Amino acid sequence: MCGRFVSTTRPEDLVDHFGIQQWDPTETLAPSWNVAPTESAFAVLDRAPKGEREPVRQLRVLRWGLVPAWSRSADTAVKMINARADTVHEKPAYRQAFASRRCLLPVDGYYEWQTLPAEGRGRPRKQPYFVSRVDGAPLALAGLYEFWRDRALPPDHPDAWLVTCTVVTTDAEPMLAPIHERMPLFLDPSRFDAWLDPALDEPEEVRRLLVPPAPGELRAHPVGAAVGNIRNNGPELVRELNDEDRTTLF
Repeated sequence: MCGRFVSTTRPEDLVDHFGIQQWDPTETLAPSWNVAPTESAFAVLDRAPKGEREPVRQLRVLRWGLVPAWSRSADTAVKMINARADTVHEKPAYRQAFASRRCLLPVDGYYEWQTLPAEGRGRPRKQPYFVSRVDGAPLALAGLYEFWRDRALPPDHPDAWLVTCTVVTTDAEPMLAPIHERMPLFLDPSRFDAWLDPALDEPEEVRRLLVPPAPGELRAHPVGAAVGNIRNNGPELVRELNDEDRTTLF
């Protein structure tokens, strides 16, 4: 699964890395080492600008936690931060977005918690890990996005529309399985264009794209428990525990 991630790459660098054609420099975010559900995140998507037919690659800011267009309330967002790759094409909450509103969520890495056996009569402990690419490049997480209209507000109100997103997850690769059985599904650059293409709307064809790169591109290291508190935010959160303070090893 994916419950927290890191996003510190400059948007200008994301523009270069993903071949962005449209980006509003006023729509930006401060670096964050602890992005939590319902917070804002960068997303890469192909969509036609208003009044035009041809889609262009855009860098947008979306809210993490998908709210289906038919939902009566935006409160469902915190429950829909992840969508399983094996059922995303058929679940009512994700089906329409899967057909034509797919995106990439560029992150530096994400956190996962490993449940450890309890010591004595204590409760099981949870050790957080930071997972990132071996080469240091951004992880391009497969995602979906959706538009939700708040009917309690007039159409011209700045908060009348909410654009939200979710992360597609899959079975963890062998290196990560001891930490957690699920992982965010990240895509190889060769699949970016097809995944983002809104004209590709045949579910079975899209499902063929949900294949993570071969194992070996990720690394993971244990980090301190401070990441568990969303009020904590700084580069120290991704510091690897040293031999004196780490609580577990692979």
